[in-house]
Amino acid sequence: MNFKDDKAIYLQLADYFYENILTREFKSGERIPSVRDFAVETEVNPNTVMRTYKHLQDNDIIYNKRGIGYFISEDAYKITKKMKKEEFVNEQLPELFKTIKHLNIKFKEIEQLYENYLKSEKNEKK
Repeated sequence: MNFKDDKAIYLQLADYFYENILTREFKSGERIPSVRDFAVETEVNPNTVMRTYKHLQDNDIIYNKRGIGYFISEDAYKITKKMKKEEFVNEQLPELFKTIKHLNIKFKEIEQLYENYLKSEKNEKK
């Protein structure tokens, strides 16, 4: 993984899980890698992965079956969607609106750009 300097690594690892849950790559009840395996896979310290897993557990995204491993919770998709939407609306959207205002971009233009994005994404899946 390529990590950015502007956000704690354990939160970037959590974002990896959030994204995979939202795209339904990770499904409810599915087992996730062990702390050690995920640390090796991402080339980070196992303590960082443990912090990520604790964060995800605290947010009811994963749960631990003692002696078996960690699993995606039943409500992980719903919780993740709600949490990431709130984060977007409260943190990213105000910055986006500010940029739109400064650049005098019309919503029709944004709508067209979004439609083009959806079309290109659809073509990539073919």
